[in-house]
Amino acid sequence: MDLPTARDLKERRTALDLTQSELAERADVSQPLIARIEGGDVDPRLSTLRRIVEALDETEGQVVRAEALMNDEVESVAPDDSVRESERRMEEAGYSQLPVLTAGLPVGSISFSDIRHAEADDVAVGDLPVREAMSEQFPTVSRDAAVEKVDSLLDYYEAVVVTEAGEAVGIVTEADIAAARS
Repeated sequence: MDLPTARDLKERRTALDLTQSELAERADVSQPLIARIEGGDVDPRLSTLRRIVEALDETEGQVVRAEALMNDEVESVAPDDSVRESERRMEEAGYSQLPVLTAGLPVGSISFSDIRHAEADDVAVGDLPVREAMSEQFPTVSRDAAVEKVDSLLDYYEAVVVTEAGEAVGIVTEADIAAARS
């Protein structure tokens, strides 16, 4: 990843017809800091640089947020539901995994793979509660999380749950990212 130079930042800001104050407000930093960065007087922390670049990207309309990608109808199961019920819901919805929610709060996940692993222990899992076969919960992000963050989480997890005040309000999978890019 190439980090933008002070000159790059100033050129982008002026091309977008933003004042230093407007960029500072959008990036939640001070205007004097923007001036010092653009003047080459200070090297910003990576987190500060990221906020400035995201503010510029958002101004250009390049930032896609989790809210724009998510499915807002979250098909889920509860820990007390049977594994058989979770299988039925996954098959009907065409999903290979589901979040496990308690009162709207993510507490785990279940997938066909989890069920297969539980069956490998020679246990009839169909009647067991989901909590007996579930895995860790999917990671969560806020509605305004950038697609890059969601995409990086999907490198390690099958889905990402979008939450608001701790409750699941959406879900994003690799298929959603692929659809947004096409």
